[in-house]
This record gives sequence, C-alpha cells and structure tokens, in this order.
Amino acid sequence: MIHDGRSIKKLPFDPAAALTHLRASDAKLAALIDRVGPFTLRLDSSPSPYESLLEAILYQQLHGKAAATIHRRLREIYSGDPRPQALLDTPEERLRAAGVSGNKIKALRDLAARTLDGTVPSHAAILKMSDADIVERLTEVRGIGSWTVEMLLIFRLGRPDVLPVTDYGVRKGYALTFMRVPRSRPLASNDLPKPDVVFRRGMRWAPYRSVASWYLWRACDLAKAALPTGQPGR
Repeated sequence: MIHDGRSIKKLPFDPAAALTHLRASDAKLAALIDRVGPFTLRLDSSPSPYESLLEAILYQQLHGKAAATIHRRLREIYSGDPRPQALLDTPEERLRAAGVSGNKIKALRDLAARTLDGTVPSHAAILKMSDADIVERLTEVRGIGSWTVEMLLIFRLGRPDVLPVTDYGVRKGYALTFMRVPRSRPLASNDLPKPDVVFRRGMRWAPYRSVASWYLWRACDLAKAALPTGQPGR
C-alpha cells in the first residue's frame, strides 16, 4: 500500500499490549522483535473500500512504478479516483489508453457495479464488519482474492489479528525465524513452510497476528541486508 498524499491514521489497537503478548507467547518471535525494534506500522487512510480495491486491482502483477503511472493517468481522466458510475460510463478505449488492461477493466467495472449495489460496503459500514465477513464480501469482486483483502485489513483498517499465510514474505520471514535454513543465500521455494505450518504456530500469536506478520516481513528485510555484497535478495 502506498502513501499518495492521503492522511495517515492511528492504529485501532495498542501496539504495546500486542508486543507484550507476542513476547510472552513465543520466545523466538520475541527474539525477532528485539532484532527489528519498534513496531512502526502506520495506516494509510483511504476514503472507502472502493478506492482501496481500485488501487489494489491496478497494482496487481505490475511493478510499483508502472502501476503508479497507470493509476495517475486514470485519476487524470476524472480529476481524482473515478466514482463508480463514472467508471462504468467510460468507454473501454479510454481506459485502455491510460494503460489499463482488458482483464483489469473488467475487474474495475465489476468493482464499480458491486459498489453501487452494496456488495462492497461503505467505509462506515466496513468498520462494523468482522474480518471474515469482509473477506467473504470483497472476494465476490472479480480479481479480488483473499490475499488482497488481508492486505486491506492490515494496512487500511488496522485489524490486529490477520495472518496472511499464503504471502511469500510472511512464509519467508517464518522460515528465517523459526526454521533451520541457509542464511548465506536467498531462500528457494522448497525452503518455505506450508501455509498450514504458519497457521498452526500463528495460533499462539492471536489476537495480534497482524503485528507478528509485520515482524516476519521485517525478518526478510534483515536477511536481505545481511547478504554478502553482490548477492541478490528476494
């Protein structure tokens, strides 16, 4: 998730309480917390789930710089993020000219239609929903899977207990922290734990699995920084 000039909002939970719980529940995770240092996640504010998912769709399978360029071009058409009805009314050729692929146009239009019919909730409504209900509702949108919704839950809504077990960075961070893996080279796919392995250990981190996930991502940063000069990171 990017900081694109939107305001930054505070976390809806107490990070100090989260760290106290995680340290007490898992000694190896506590050691990682000590190596990384303070929990510095700051939430990006987004006007609504619609805008968050619009951005997520545009960024899928693209390098960040390329996706940002397409997002900027799209916003230039509407002088901001397009309202759902305006997006539905825009000719496909104009969206393609901004760099949006055919499949993403279909996903964006489905997002717009499901926002208008209430499937995608408003910001006020989503704040009252459970994590499971949010995942169920938002994955009805074409092109939106569980991982995308989990990122929204962590980085937009600040939900404290989300563990994206299929995320590459979470699995890599888990391997670096809890498994005996080589530290002198980038990890191979067979070095990574299965999602169910991460889930089982993660049960002890509840109700602060989002915070644990953040530290697992930081474990990847530490490993990359420790690679010998010239050795590519992952």
